[in-house]
Amino acid sequence: MRVAVLAVCASAASLAAQATGDSGGAGARDTAVPLGRYAPVAALPGMGRPVDTAVVGARRRAVLASVGRGVVLVPAAHARDLERDYLQDNDFRQANTFFYLTGQETAGAWLVLSRRGGDTVDATLLVSPRNPAAERWTGLRLGPDSTAAALAGVRRALPLDSLDAVVGQALRRGGGPLHVPLDRTTEREPWVRVLLHESRFGGVFVGADTRNLRPVVDSLRMVKDADEIARLRRAVEITVEGHLAALRALRPGLWEYQLEAVIEGAFRWHGADRVGFPSIVGSGPNSTTLHYDVNRRQMLEGDLVVIDIGAEWGQYTADITRTLPVGGRFSARQRAVYELVLGAQQAAFEATRPGVTLAELHRIAVDYLRAHSGSLCGEHTCDRYCVHGLSHHLGMDVHDVAVPGRGRLEPGMVFTIEPGVYPPAERLGVRIEDDVLVTATGAEWLSARAPRSPEEIERVLKGLRSCPSCP
Repeated sequence: MRVAVLAVCASAASLAAQATGDSGGAGARDTAVPLGRYAPVAALPGMGRPVDTAVVGARRRAVLASVGRGVVLVPAAHARDLERDYLQDNDFRQANTFFYLTGQETAGAWLVLSRRGGDTVDATLLVSPRNPAAERWTGLRLGPDSTAAALAGVRRALPLDSLDAVVGQALRRGGGPLHVPLDRTTEREPWVRVLLHESRFGGVFVGADTRNLRPVVDSLRMVKDADEIARLRRAVEITVEGHLAALRALRPGLWEYQLEAVIEGAFRWHGADRVGFPSIVGSGPNSTTLHYDVNRRQMLEGDLVVIDIGAEWGQYTADITRTLPVGGRFSARQRAVYELVLGAQQAAFEATRPGVTLAELHRIAVDYLRAHSGSLCGEHTCDRYCVHGLSHHLGMDVHDVAVPGRGRLEPGMVFTIEPGVYPPAERLGVRIEDDVLVTATGAEWLSARAPRSPEEIERVLKGLRSCPSCP
């Protein structure tokens, strides 16, 4: 257990060292500068990232063009309550629709969009007045002033109690309907009940003419703009560093949660905001449980461990899975199953291009498993043990938005390819997952730097076993 203790007690410096150096063909890089480093804006809450006002402005124009007419009203997420909520992580996360249209991490705010003079977008941010005494406890907050307006790229920032008047004025100027995001995260909000039952702003009665904004914004979010792709690339690169750190730490005798600590330490070292979802580190029998995230088992010689992880950076998350031999080498059977899964993934990737559907790619992967199984899975072909879908869209959510009726891939879409085979009686599960960007002519592996072939994985692990100075 000496190595386990060393892994747990690693300092920030040694965690960084685990994510650097020659990875045996895995794409070595100098990580002295964290991947997620940015120039913070001191005037923004939480030393926020600078907002590209041209980008969010273009999104706001696209939203108004899509809705056609009316007023758009978007709420920010609430700040969490220390006395009421279980604050088991340390940061506020913005509502996706609000972030998409503002880039702001301010809690409890509202955005109002309408037209002013033809196609000119009138964007108003409404925030609570600043409270210096409260800021001693919670940190800096934006106030209703010109600084907030400039940082958000809107025409004006007003006090929160002006919301009713601002919406009413916009409705009188251009008429309805009122477009608001309605989903499972907002359906229980008091403002939704008021809106649906009263629907009155500034003396203007909207009545039944209230429409859900989510389908419009979700349709835009399906195809990532350049800013979104850049954020996703950063999240992917940080997640790759987590996988490289796991390769460097992996040893028989280590506990799953210790490997999780190394991975998430690498995430934070490189500037990730948080994990995009609970880290899955499932070894032995746990490798066959798809969303196992308890991570409490000790890993043993001969086990496989499925590591399904994603760092979130700038509100966008990656999702990459690797299956590793805990002892450094795949057994003959483990390798055969692994190569079958890898072949299915490669077949789906090679078929990826604009116009193809995720359902078609799933069928290609399943057909590959069936055609190449031989006797590997006994009397059944191995597709019997591929018990989940091949892909999901990726973005601000790990299972990102997918608008019904828009199933064909388009350039700028980002999704996962993740075949798996899980014979439950064998304590043997294999999943390989990579993040893919659809291009004009095909696709790009975003996560290619994470070792993927069994030869490369074994080469990296062997090099580390023979390195006396490695952690």
